[in-house]
Amino acid sequence: MATDPALTDRHYLGVDVGTSGCRSCLIDADAQTLAEVRTPLAAPTRNGAAVEQDAEIWWTALGENLDQLGRQHSLSAVAAMTLDGTSATLLCCDADGTPCGPALMYNDARATTQARHIAGIAPPDCAAHGPSASLAKLLWLLHTDSCNQTGHCLHQADWLLGRLCGQFGFSDENNALKLGYDVIQRRWPDWLHTLNIPMHLLPDVVPAGQAVGRLAAPWCDRWGLSRDTRVLAGTTDSTASFIATGARPGEAVTSLGSTLVLKVMADQPVFAPDDGVYSHRLGDRWLVGGASNSGGAVLRQYFTDDDMARLSARLDIETPTGLDYYPLPATGERFPVNDPGLAPRLQPRPDDDVRFFQGILEGIAAIEHQGYRKLAALGAPWPTRIITTGGGASNESWRTMRARLNDIPVTAAAHQDAAYGTALLARKGST
Repeated sequence: MATDPALTDRHYLGVDVGTSGCRSCLIDADAQTLAEVRTPLAAPTRNGAAVEQDAEIWWTALGENLDQLGRQHSLSAVAAMTLDGTSATLLCCDADGTPCGPALMYNDARATTQARHIAGIAPPDCAAHGPSASLAKLLWLLHTDSCNQTGHCLHQADWLLGRLCGQFGFSDENNALKLGYDVIQRRWPDWLHTLNIPMHLLPDVVPAGQAVGRLAAPWCDRWGLSRDTRVLAGTTDSTASFIATGARPGEAVTSLGSTLVLKVMADQPVFAPDDGVYSHRLGDRWLVGGASNSGGAVLRQYFTDDDMARLSARLDIETPTGLDYYPLPATGERFPVNDPGLAPRLQPRPDDDVRFFQGILEGIAAIEHQGYRKLAALGAPWPTRIITTGGGASNESWRTMRARLNDIPVTAAAHQDAAYGTALLARKGST
């Protein structure tokens, strides 16, 4: 069958709004990258458990980012665009999208009273438990004077996409998960009424990548896009990063950032909050995973990037250290052991830095192995391959160590940027 030339000429735009920057990625119909731009983002304001930010900061960064992208490459052939945001970052706005106050960031944990109330009502397998979940934040916001004129409660990605297409009140299944949305039944559950939430404030939820509107005329003119450019429902940053890897059903992605995040693509969801396990819907499949507090943050407590590069060249993976570490940056673990009182185990520390470094890598590898065993025990498939992203992806010795422990291939991702993942989502959603 011949390919429609009009389809091969189309481009797709993805944007990642992360914690430290706004990144955009333009790809062609063959998923080849045409241009990438990064714009710094100011840090949120922190005051104890409260972490918040003015949403207009995101919009300004997004605008500056696309200004720069448009100067670097023509955007006239963009057929569709979407973006991701940090999971569980929430704000209230009026009917026209004007924020009623600052957004509560993904790691804002002040809503402890609200979380306890939710815990007595929500099903145990619901992803909306905890003070950092969107639902607890919404209850907290609704009791503030600034939210008296609330017309919508929206996540970071929802609000930005609303600005782009000029209409508000929608969300995607990935962002809505921690607001209490039932991704299996695909509806807001009845138990939410018990929380006395005005249901009209909750967004209409659609699958990630579904068209929700067209880019508003002022932004088409500003960035040189066609007025036929479709705006698609977005996703969360971690889901976008998974999409970027190109992982297939049965494959897993391990991301080593500050924390260690594991996800495997499955045919059925797994929800086990007591074990720190959750599932995101992606089309007809599910991303089943969990996040450990172990990860790069532990390594950076002891080593610089230059230290790690130097020590990696001297690793002797044929001779395990036997140190049996459980590397944590501080007390507390979420997955594969859900224990807020679990203390780091990083003793004894040998005099040899190479051995100490290798012992930490062995400990993180053991947590990864234990994590995939936990997921498999709960019903997820054992991975056929692990695609690895983040700072540890380039460490060949560590990949070999992990492949032996899990008895499956461990490969570095060709792509791992969330902006590339959202560009792929725009490409898939527009076909």
